[in-house]
Amino acid sequence: MIDLTWKVFSETGNIETYLLMKELETQPDAGEDNEIDTAMTNND
Repeated sequence: MIDLTWKVFSETGNIETYLLMKELETQPDAGEDNEIDTAMTNND
């Protein structure tokens, strides 16, 4: 995802895209962990 935001920023120069990239860099991939946790707890 960071590669995509960097590519968009480098092609457009859009500062909001750059800020989004920086925000993604500082946050852990919580969404992926939540998917794994949900899959592990829903073993009916």
